[in-house]
Amino acid sequence: MLRDITLGQYYPAESIVHRLDPRVKFAGTFIYIVSLFVFKTFWGFILPAIWLVGIVALAKIPPKYLIRGLKPVLFLLLFMTVMNLLVTQGEVLAQWWIFKITREGIRTAGFMGLRLALLVMGSSLMTYTTTPTALTAAMERIFRPLKIFKVPVHELAMMMSIALRFIPILLEETDRIMKAQQARGADFESGNILKRARAMLPILVPLFVSAFRRAGDLAQAMEARCYHGGEGRTKLHPLKYAARDIVAYLIMIAYLTGCILIP
Repeated sequence: MLRDITLGQYYPAESIVHRLDPRVKFAGTFIYIVSLFVFKTFWGFILPAIWLVGIVALAKIPPKYLIRGLKPVLFLLLFMTVMNLLVTQGEVLAQWWIFKITREGIRTAGFMGLRLALLVMGSSLMTYTTTPTALTAAMERIFRPLKIFKVPVHELAMMMSIALRFIPILLEETDRIMKAQQARGADFESGNILKRARAMLPILVPLFVSAFRRAGDLAQAMEARCYHGGEGRTKLHPLKYAARDIVAYLIMIAYLTGCILIP
């Protein structure tokens, strides 16, 4: 399960999507997420699905990576689907005790499940195709106007980038600790919820120790390189729009127009 969490993971590949300016990918991800809440019919989701398939093909990312990313939210997906199926009022199709399945409930459950699945897969594409360094630079440039209000944009962008980068590292560390504890006879599968939660304590302590140690090492490395904030610092690869980025923006405008026109 831990290896199925795709947030923060980067998939290296030679594709036009990887070479796009990270600001373009931020804008595309935002537009895609908003578009999922625009459609009112199932036919409307054909356009986001085609958009997602096209981006995955251009990015050369194996589809199994996106499908694997749905496993951590599978419980939430099923819970939301069942709740909408049972509590939505409308034309009753089936009834058992106090539970009712309505035509409107089936429709709402289908909408919620489809939206959540497309949202998770679409959001994962940004981290799959963008390095943490590029994400930091893009967030800093996008939120630069907030400096007028004395917002520490660079520091916030750096913290968000480090947090995203640490997610797969800590998941890998958790998996390693769990395997070490299982080799010593630990059991994380059997028993009730309280027993399973109690069995997780031997994992949390070394995980916190490892996380603080990594944070300390990172702070020392940044200080050794004379890092004192982002003001006046130069970049090895400064952000600059290319022709492919302009074309990507035009395609996003066409996609947004299609979302508005489709009922």
